[in-house]
Amino acid sequence: MKKSKLILVLVLTVPFLGISQDSEKSAIGILLDAWHKAAADADYEGYFSKMTDDGIFIGTDATENWQNEDFRAFSKPYFDRGKAWDFTSVQRNIYIGDSGNIAWFDELLDTQMELCRGSGVLKKENGQWKIAHYVLSIAVPNENVADLIKLKQKKDSILLLQLKK
Repeated sequence: MKKSKLILVLVLTVPFLGISQDSEKSAIGILLDAWHKAAADADYEGYFSKMTDDGIFIGTDATENWQNEDFRAFSKPYFDRGKAWDFTSVQRNIYIGDSGNIAWFDELLDTQMELCRGSGVLKKENGQWKIAHYVLSIAVPNENVADLIKLKQKKDSILLLQLKK
């Protein structure tokens, strides 16, 4: 008797778990799209309201590892000019942890820098998803890596010396 009740509970519950995951993924996708749109629209408060207070933004330059307050200060002049940056997701993968309170994603972006990749971690705070960590990188075709290395070698060498001290 107990076994049949367990099977019945599983049969009735498992399909709803998938629906919940789908709705969470949809909510995260909407949040990320709104975050990118807020930057394109120079909506400073709208942009930063989608990040956790201790959020981190890692940019394409090796020196860009911004804690939230520093990223706000760096970004403010761009938003004040009326347009920060314009990223549009063209492909996105979203994953949700077993607890349902942590998610991570990766996305390919159409940007003013051509194709870029964004990836990050989200936390659920008070029932709302927030971006806790975001990494932006420029997507470089493998056949162009040698040329890119030559282009950045001098600056990277100087930075590596400073970091190794």
